[in-house]
Amino acid sequence: MASGWSGTASNFGAAAPRAGTSVDAVTQFGLIAAVLVLFAVSGGMLWLLGYNYDGLSGSAATKIHPSTYLIILLFAWRSCTFGNPVGYCVHVADRRPATALMSVIAVVLLVVVIVRQRPGMAGMIDTFVASGLLVLMLGEDDEWTFARLPTVIHAVMTANGLLALVEFATKTLVFPYRFDGEVFATDPRSSALQGHPLVNATVTSVYVLALLSGSRSLPAPLRLAMIGLQCAALVAFGGRSAMVVTILLGGSYLLFHGFRKLRTGRVNLLGAALAMMLAALLPVAIAVLASQGFFDALLGRFVSDGGSANARVEMFEIFNYLELRDVIVGPSVDLVESLRRINGLEWGIENPFVRMTVYQGAFFTLLMMSSFGLFMHEVARRCHPGVWLPVVGWLILLNTSESISSKTTLLTKVAVLCLAHYRPARSAIRPVGAVRPFAETQNRSTSF
Repeated sequence: MASGWSGTASNFGAAAPRAGTSVDAVTQFGLIAAVLVLFAVSGGMLWLLGYNYDGLSGSAATKIHPSTYLIILLFAWRSCTFGNPVGYCVHVADRRPATALMSVIAVVLLVVVIVRQRPGMAGMIDTFVASGLLVLMLGEDDEWTFARLPTVIHAVMTANGLLALVEFATKTLVFPYRFDGEVFATDPRSSALQGHPLVNATVTSVYVLALLSGSRSLPAPLRLAMIGLQCAALVAFGGRSAMVVTILLGGSYLLFHGFRKLRTGRVNLLGAALAMMLAALLPVAIAVLASQGFFDALLGRFVSDGGSANARVEMFEIFNYLELRDVIVGPSVDLVESLRRINGLEWGIENPFVRMTVYQGAFFTLLMMSSFGLFMHEVARRCHPGVWLPVVGWLILLNTSESISSKTTLLTKVAVLCLAHYRPARSAIRPVGAVRPFAETQNRSTSF
């Protein structure tokens, strides 16, 4: 038996874990702390601590999120405690090959960005390297860690939603989004714990969709209350796209799930009564909130979006000024900045694929986005089937802003949300390359 397993490991290029290499306490607490800092610490909060994360001025070291530093240190620590740093990298890469591929490509392209002296160095580290390393460590499927991750996320997101409503009611931002210390006085939207309102809206939308089709361990009344809180917070964040995606995807899921329940003939009478009561009270609640001006800010965003919709059309005009070589390898940064202002894109290019192509070139973009697609597929494949709901919502929303083409922690947050709330049962988790027992294989073969 021992020789059979060792042969399997060698065939797949996996490093056989040494005895006693279970996840140590430092790594366990470190992962929880990293996720807590990731979700709870924004650029506005860091500014109050003298850490200019969102701006251009100041030390280059402050352009990386503290959670990223913590993740990198944890990965280095875990590699050493494993007993063989190279063996650990091979071990986790064997369990999450697409994640490892994205991490390697991100590091290689980071070197390219540095050599070519182009913008986006911090973005490669915060956006792709941090998410890759964290998912690789979570790939060890430590029970203690996964038992506590959902609780941390629920606690932070609940505090985030409550703070958003308090900011909306008081018209006072506790941790406002700042660019080099400057607060946008014309943007009254809540910033809460996630920082920028659009980041808040995206994370909240994905979290609501995760509550709908995941988080089955939560009692239904509590889950319903949390969904209501997060939907109210979406209005405070003023996220038009996030609100539309949440309503369309969430509503479609609820209708499909409801009809499927009706077809089975198994309907919980208490749940049905509660749903009917809420359906009757919902129009009244909406009317009361509307009369108090709760939706005025959101309606104002739909009526006047500050040229955001027009910018998503004008961004394609930039390619008319570029030669084929510039499109493939990336034009001069000065040329891009000039073209951006000429075409009225002062606020940026609000699509990750277009922005990365314009700044870095199509070849660079193809490599990075292909690895990103494989990464998301691998994350979803390791989760319960219901994970498609937040993943589809995320893939739609990432196209409404610069998102993963610039510095952001959104990708890491979405990956953690999916892995924490849609983790399959322990019996369903099988190491990559593991061989099924002979008896199980025989049973499956004779069942047909």
